[in-house]
Amino acid sequence: MSTLFEQRLKNVEADHFALLQRKNHPVKENNGIYQRYKHPVLTADHTPVFWRYDLNEQTNPFFMERFGINGTFNAGAIKWEGKYLLVVRVEGNDRKSFFAIAESPNGVDQFKFWDYPMDIPETDNPDTNIYDMRLTAHEDGWIYGIFCSERKDPDAAPRDLSAAVAAAGIVRTKDLKHWERLPDLQSKSQQRNVVLHPEFVNGRYALYTRPQDGFIDTGSGGGIGWGLVDTMENAIVAEEKIINHRYYHTIKELKNGEGPAPIKTAKGWLHLAHGVRACAAGLRYVLYVYLTDLDAPERLIAEPAGHLMAPMNEERIGDVSNVLFSNGWIADEDGTIYIYYASSDTRMHVAVTSVEKLLDYCLHTAEDGMRSKKSVATLQSIISNNLKLKNK
Repeated sequence: MSTLFEQRLKNVEADHFALLQRKNHPVKENNGIYQRYKHPVLTADHTPVFWRYDLNEQTNPFFMERFGINGTFNAGAIKWEGKYLLVVRVEGNDRKSFFAIAESPNGVDQFKFWDYPMDIPETDNPDTNIYDMRLTAHEDGWIYGIFCSERKDPDAAPRDLSAAVAAAGIVRTKDLKHWERLPDLQSKSQQRNVVLHPEFVNGRYALYTRPQDGFIDTGSGGGIGWGLVDTMENAIVAEEKIINHRYYHTIKELKNGEGPAPIKTAKGWLHLAHGVRACAAGLRYVLYVYLTDLDAPERLIAEPAGHLMAPMNEERIGDVSNVLFSNGWIADEDGTIYIYYASSDTRMHVAVTSVEKLLDYCLHTAEDGMRSKKSVATLQSIISNNLKLKNK
């Protein structure tokens, strides 16, 4: 007769294997811009059994979890050696986040974590928490990862255990296995959302920033910033200018931030970002896109009104509810785009679209008129044109 340990081990491993082999399918398309997929691509249950459990019956006779996983979310993304890789923010039950790589053969299902999490080197001032890595394969030959490095505020009041300071941590690699830690980005303000542009701009590295007065509040920070640095080995942003602004009574009234590195297209640089507003239920995070000039990536060309994606159905529920966030997407050679997004700081999803569709959406969807009257005028124009076609 098998022991309790053996029974539980068998059941847990069988469930885990079935989860990793589960096929994913697109849900019914509802807007023509992208297709969501039915199942999350990564959850806490996707993490290896040998991470969460001690597999030695002598030291774990009840087959208990010894290292609990709270969520898998906010993943950077890259296509590498024919596989779709996500650098996932994995959060333990202890509230500490770390990075781990999961790979898929097709980009929509069968994501499997590598055996070991990433072991990010510390600086002389150790991070308390690290999370939300953006990956950029730069033309200099390195793959850079920029992430949020969080530490306790040294100037906090003695009993204030929540005050924190954010900085942009920087690592680089050429094989996704060995990571070199560089000094944190230096700037005039705190930085939690920093993304490296894939190409040199006037011979310098270009960064999308989000200047903040505090750890949470953007304060005087006006939106997504742009700064140039001479080297990533000692990156110092001396000047920032806002290239994608926050506005009153919009999806990004409270704050906004660049998502993954932009995609280069024939008509400009395609950007994915998140916008945040306050409402009665708390903070609402949504995703939006915008387009910048091919030769001057800091110059805005087009930005459709409103969100591209917002939390739907079960995506609304999780550790931090009513949140969509993305810091990773992959553009295939055929123009297919895989948008990897997290819902409610809990799980990872995928939506599939194309360069062609997102450019059409960006260039032919009305911008925000900033007033109800303008919204009505946009709708009246659409209605009028459609009724003329119907009545021909």
